Amino acid sequence: MAARCAGRALSRAARSVINAEYNRAARSQTVQRLTCTAAPGSSSSGQDADRLKAVQFADAEVQDILNRITGLDLNKVFQPVKQELKPPKYRLLTDTQLEEAAHKAGTQAKKLLKMPPVLPERKPIEEVLCEDKMLEGMDKAKYVFTDITYNIPHRERFIVVREPSGTLRKASWEERDRLLQVYFPKNERKLTPPPMFKEENLKVHALTYEDIEKNGKYNLLWSTRLFGGLVWHLISSQRIDGLLSDMLQRDRVHDAESLVHLFNLAHPQSDSALQAQQQQASGLELLKIYADCECQRPGFIKLALQVYEQTKTQSSA
Repeated sequence: MAARCAGRALSRAARSVINAEYNRAARSQTVQRLTCTAAPGSSSSGQDADRLKAVQFADAEVQDILNRITGLDLNKVFQPVKQELKPPKYRLLTDTQLEEAAHKAGTQAKKLLKMPPVLPERKPIEEVLCEDKMLEGMDKAKYVFTDITYNIPHRERFIVVREPSGTLRKASWEERDRLLQVYFPKNERKLTPPPMFKEENLKVHALTYEDIEKNGKYNLLWSTRLFGGLVWHLISSQRIDGLLSDMLQRDRVHDAESLVHLFNLAHPQSDSALQAQQQQASGLELLKIYADCECQRPGFIKLALQVYEQTKTQSSA
């Protein structure tokens, strides 16, 4: 009987603490939103960080630029895979049917070139809400409290954990994933992540990009669905000099301009972005500004631009 009364008292105390913490968190979020929208002219470091995070891989403008840079080489997209040899099939087509077949092949190639998504790594949740020493040692198990309201996005859903030590903290990402699958199950979603999401496997794509950057083999991924991820990786680490030089060597000047434009979008506080915005630069001027402000090898890029301008002048004369 005494244990049951103690359990009821513990449950009531936990509910009251959860309600108080939930209300306080909701008020703090409201205050933060009002504060962010009420100070458009401030230049704090927090707002600078928000501006730096404004451009994401999945943004429409970013995807449009990456798709243009990726290119569309039908011979490379549809190159034969080494399989069992089969005799080729020949068809007689009219000009109209040939145009329709080419359009269909282009549409299929764009589907094959669709880039895998790239998401920023989520930071661990280590926020402690309160520590109640009165509840320390009352139970050996953890208590998890989940808001199961249906109209709340899962990213904003309030989930907290009461430790046996009396500490009340926010649930970690792993705990949130398990609990969300329990209360809001999705078909084919597993509680145990697939092996591809293990730490050692997540490093594979980054190591591959680093090896391509080291050896300058950018054309291996050009016109493949992985080229956009390579470009975004190099832009995020502010190391596009090698790729920019490779584009200029292959006479992909427009791709080079798009690359610098995307760099300025991803790093709006860089010298290149600020100078380009101040001068309202576009086209070759973007490349010249980048060569002066950010490039580690400006001589090569400037020389390539001079050759391109001379060739363009001679061809138009």
